Order: sequence, then structure tokens, then C-alpha cells
Amino acid sequence: MKYIQSKLLVVIGLLMGLTAVHGQHLPTSNHRTHQDIPFIQEYSVKYYSSEDTGDLKKVYSDRNGTVQVLGEKGLLRTHAGAFLYPGSFTSDKTYLAMKDKNVRNITTVENQFVYLDDKAVFSNAWAGSLYLKHGLSGAVNFAHGEDFSFLVSNGSTIHLVNKEGVSYKGKISGSPVIGITYDKNSGNYYLLAENKLMSFSASSKKLDILTEGTGFTSFALREGKNKIAIGTTDGYFEWNLLSNKQEGSKNKALPWPSLTSLVEINGLLWFGSEQGAFMQKEDGKFNYYLGERWLPGDKVLHISQKNEDEVLILTDKGLGKLVFISQTLAEKADFYGKQVRDRHIRHGFNATLSRMEKGNIDSGRLSDSDNDGLWTSMYLGGEAFRYAATGSAEALQNVKESLDAMERLYTINPVKGFPSRSFSRSGYIDKLADPDRWQHASDPEWDWKATTSSDEVIGHVFVFGVIAELVDNEALRQQAIGLLDQLMTHIVENDWYLIDFDGKHTTWGRWNPEYVNGFPTMVGDRKLNSSNIVAMLQTAYHFTGKEVYKKEAYKLMDKHGYLENLMRPMEGIGKAEEGSDDWAAMLSESWNHSDDEMYFLGYWGLYRYAFTEELKEKYRIAILDHWEAERPEKDGLWNIFGALVDRENFDLEEAVWYLQEHPLDMISWSTKNSHRKDINLLEPNFREQSTDIVLPPDELMVRRHNGNRFTLDGGHGGSHEFSAGDIWLLPYWMGRYLGVISDSLTK
Repeated sequence: MKYIQSKLLVVIGLLMGLTAVHGQHLPTSNHRTHQDIPFIQEYSVKYYSSEDTGDLKKVYSDRNGTVQVLGEKGLLRTHAGAFLYPGSFTSDKTYLAMKDKNVRNITTVENQFVYLDDKAVFSNAWAGSLYLKHGLSGAVNFAHGEDFSFLVSNGSTIHLVNKEGVSYKGKISGSPVIGITYDKNSGNYYLLAENKLMSFSASSKKLDILTEGTGFTSFALREGKNKIAIGTTDGYFEWNLLSNKQEGSKNKALPWPSLTSLVEINGLLWFGSEQGAFMQKEDGKFNYYLGERWLPGDKVLHISQKNEDEVLILTDKGLGKLVFISQTLAEKADFYGKQVRDRHIRHGFNATLSRMEKGNIDSGRLSDSDNDGLWTSMYLGGEAFRYAATGSAEALQNVKESLDAMERLYTINPVKGFPSRSFSRSGYIDKLADPDRWQHASDPEWDWKATTSSDEVIGHVFVFGVIAELVDNEALRQQAIGLLDQLMTHIVENDWYLIDFDGKHTTWGRWNPEYVNGFPTMVGDRKLNSSNIVAMLQTAYHFTGKEVYKKEAYKLMDKHGYLENLMRPMEGIGKAEEGSDDWAAMLSESWNHSDDEMYFLGYWGLYRYAFTEELKEKYRIAILDHWEAERPEKDGLWNIFGALVDRENFDLEEAVWYLQEHPLDMISWSTKNSHRKDINLLEPNFREQSTDIVLPPDELMVRRHNGNRFTLDGGHGGSHEFSAGDIWLLPYWMGRYLGVISDSLTK
């Protein structure tokens, strides 16, 4: 989502060219590079209401940055509140006399608060000199005109007041007035009722009906455009004030068409609705703010501008302050890096903070996972790329700590070369995920998790190869190579199976030809497992030099058809034919996005450590074929992997879009988008692609790369905070290492 353009873009955009990087292995070929200049990053600071605050009505900020909220029980101020740390409301006791004022409405004039009560229009600014008695019983709406004149209404009557007193009184027939605004260019006030738009000339005192209709809810003057945008219960339209005609048809293709509030900020329309807020961009599309990532409640009551970089959105459950900052990807990486180290490292693992109380990051605990080794491999890979690109001593230390955690997965169980899923201190199995999978270690202080899967294994092999190649620390290189050799020896010696403590193969740790080729060709596991095991053997051979790995890889490719399997085009993957066994049918019910993750992690070793240039070219074709199938998802990691094989023809802009648009808030708030009227829903399909164009990451629930980015609804109500280690830092630092993303140009 983008709101404003950075003032730095023009200047910094002139600074082109690659920045210096660390490491001997960085590719040197010419290719496209994203120049890391500032972009607009947004986040929300939330303030929750309570029973004591009552119903909320409007929100404004004055020139001092003070925020006031008008509620049914009086004026409120925001208390505390920061990113990830919500604030609350407190009664505004600043001015003693205000407690006795029956404030009905609030606005700002010259960025100062102005109030409407049952007696007058008044302010505490300008030395308190503004006090205009309106003489209108039940006054609820008002707007400022010229020279401190105001048009006041109780719905059925209007009074024009100024320093001389009430200069005009008039009646409004039909539906009551629900809003008033003033156009300084024409000198006219505009009044909105549920069934009509009216104009009132302050000079001629003439009241005219401009248009009539039904379901009008809100309106906004389009500055300098001689137009008024009118919100309704079913979309919005624009009224041309010069031609006195409606322009075009009503726009109903909105995220949610039942509008509650409408305002223009910096030339762009902002909408409040029964289902969140949205801003219309210059291209006509919308940035959508719904759910507790952005707002305390779904129903928007009022929207106003705080300053150039902040927008206030008042909802039925509190206030969301949207903040727009100028930030580079490097600065975002620094923020995420601190997030990981601060609260996502468990015994060296890259872990999720879970069991939180509605987004409270200080209330959660680090959780174990089926895939501790996989998520840690991905974070560890990112830190290895970071070290290779920058020479950071901190990154090197992070590599060491997490690699030690990875090594202990192998040493804590009794099976040689077998990686545990996870480990934890003993005595808590009943509180861990999948208690039935946990085993006691020989050390009575520890337990370990069995039943390791193939996605764990490919993650291990990926990062062991990355460390062995890119980290110029011999001790760490040999540690990674040793673990790689142990793992692959176990698999080769056990006839292409991962054998658990009970002597049986795990459910998913199977690369044996009888198993792999037992699937029909359209079942994805046949292609996936072939691709993965060849990548794993090539990686092991590249770093150990042991001929057995090369020999066995060629046997699988030539004798058992694994090369043909892995080269099979993605368009041939689909549901198993009728009559296939239950296992094949289950594995091919729909596209498996965890498989995508396994493929791409394997592509590092498949392509980079290919036995021959001829094979490398074949692999390139297979990788690009898969990448083409994944392009609609605009996943940052898949696009950066695309750069691995083709530096010129990968979606660099989409990779950067993913990185820039990813929310700073990594909390798994519940989100919903399936109700939206501005998206095109597709018919159910095998790939489970719900819309023609994927939505931005900050409008969707936070998900790892093994999730379907076309899933419109989901989340966990703020009970989890994901680590940025695998989700964001891996694609960013891989892009930095590959040279397709530059260092910040503002340093």
C-alpha cells in the first residue's frame, strides 16, 4: 500500500549502479538491479475504546498534534500507544470549563479545535475569543466558511452565524441534514441529507437542491476539481458543480460499497465503510484497511488527516492511526533482524511467538514446530547470504548459533544421520505440538521429536550447501559439510528412506524409486521427490567429493527415470486419474504450496551444483517452467530464485513489491477479503487461485512461503507473531547476495 511519494525519490533516483559487496562468490555478470531508495512503509497504532468511553463519533488533530475524539460521554484524548503496543482513551480534562459543555460536534479551523454545543460555536484557541451563539435548539452539524462564519444545523433548520450574530435562518424539508461542508472557491456551503444534495450561498442566502436520490451517507468536496463525491449505502458517485450533473455512473466496485464516511486527503479519496476503510489510488484501485492489523473495529465512523504522514480512522471499537514513513529495504531488513533476535530465537531455532493475548507480543511464548529445522534453515540461509554480501560479524555469529541448533537435531537422537524435527527440555511433552511424536533423549533433561519429513531434509541440504559455499569460516564450513554428509549417507545406506528410531521409514521421508515411480505422472510428488533427491546428491558430491553420491544420482536419473520426472512440465501436474490409489488421490486433491517451497529450496543445489553444463541447462528449463507457473502469486522468494537462473528475465519488480508491501506487523491477525466488490473472483480450480490478481501482502494474513497467497480469509486473531527470518529476510538477503537488490543508496 502506498499513500505518499517520498521527497527523496527524485534525488536518490539519480544515484544508479551497484554497491560494493563482500565475498568471493558473488556473481559478476551484468544484470538488472533494484536500486534501494526510500519507499513509503505504513503501519498502524491502535487505541481501543472501553465501556467507559461510550459510542465514538468523530476524531481530529490540531496543529500541536493533539488528538481529540468526540464521544457520547464527552471529549476524549488518546493515551500512550505505539506500534505493536496499543493505547487507550482518557477523558480530556485539559480545560476545566469543558466538563460543563455539551459538545455535539467538533471540527478544525486553521488547525485549531472548534466545537459546537447546544448554545454556541466556540474554541479555546485564539485566546478563547471565538464564541458565536447560534440560537438553534438541537444543533448537531456545522461547517466553517469565511471570516469565522459558520453554518449550523439541527437537521431541519439552518442558521448562519458570525461575529455579528445570526444572519440567516432557514428551513430544510424532507430528510434531515447529515453533513455540511464549505467551498471557498464558490463561496457556497453544501449540505447533504439522506435523499438530496443542496447548496447554500452565503452571499445571496439562497438554498438550492442540486440532486436527489436515496441512501446518501457522506460527502467530500474535491479540492480544485469543482466536484463533490457522494457516498451512499451502495457505492459513490461524483457531482460536477459547474455543469450541475453527475459524472459517470455510480462506482459500486469498492472493497465494500456501504459507505459511512468520505474525505479527501492530499487529493485522494478516503472511504469509511461497514467493513473497514480504503483509499482510492491514482490508478483507480484501492488500498484496503480491514482487520486489527490496521483498525480496532470493522465499522468506520470518521476519517481525518493528522498531518502529512498520518491518517486517523475512528471505528466502533477505537481509533487506528495510520502512519506512513520513508524507509529503504535495508532499513526494513534491520527492523526485521531485530524482531527475530528479540523474540523469535528458541535454542537457536527460528521460532514463532504463540499463545499471545490479542496481539500482545509480551504475552506469548516461543513454540516448537514440526518444521523447526526447516524454518531455521531458511533463516540461517538468509544470515549466510547476509554475511556473504556484507561481511557482518553479527550475521556470522547468528549463523554459528543456529547451525549449532541444527547440529543438535542430529546428536540428540540415537539414529546416526537422522535429523530430529525439534528438541525441548523434558517434562513438557503434553504441552508441545503433536505429543505422540516426541521421544525421550538419553539425556534425561531433554526430549526430541521424531517422524521427520522430506521438507525438513531439503531445507537442511539447502542451507548446508549455502554455508559451505559462501561462509568463509572453515570451522563452520566443515560443520555444515559434516552434517550434510551424515544426512545423505543415512539416506543412501537406507535405500532412499529416512529411517526413524523405530526402524521404520517416516511418512514423508521416501525417495525410493518404487515409491516415487509408483505415482502416476500427474501426481506432483513424483516430480518433486525426483527433483529434490537429485539436488541433494549433487550438493553432497560437490562438497564431499564422494563418488557414491554422483554414482547414485546418475543411477536414479538414468535407470529410474528421475531426470525425466523432474523435467516433466508443471502443466502436466493435476489430479490423479479415477481409479488411482487413495494415497495418490489424496496427494493430488489440489496444488500443494509446501511442495513449491521444497522445489525452490532444492533448486539451489540442483542448478548451482549441477554435474555438467548440459544438465544445468536442463535444470534451468525445469526451474523456469515452475517459476512461470508461480508468477501469479508474486512471491518474493520464488522471484529471487528466478534470478538464480536468469538474471534478466525474472520478476524483479514483483519481488521488490512483495518486500515493500509486506506489513511490518508480523502478527497473524484475522483478515477477510472474500466479501470485496473490487476483486474478480475465479471459479474453483486445481491451483486454488481465487482471484485474477493477487492482493498485496499487507491486505492478507501473514503466511510463510508454503502458504497459498490467494487465500483471501484467515488468520489467528492476533494469537501468533511469525518470525521475519524465513518469510522476509531470506528473499531479501538472497537478493542482496545475488546482486539484484542494492544496498541502501541513502547511506
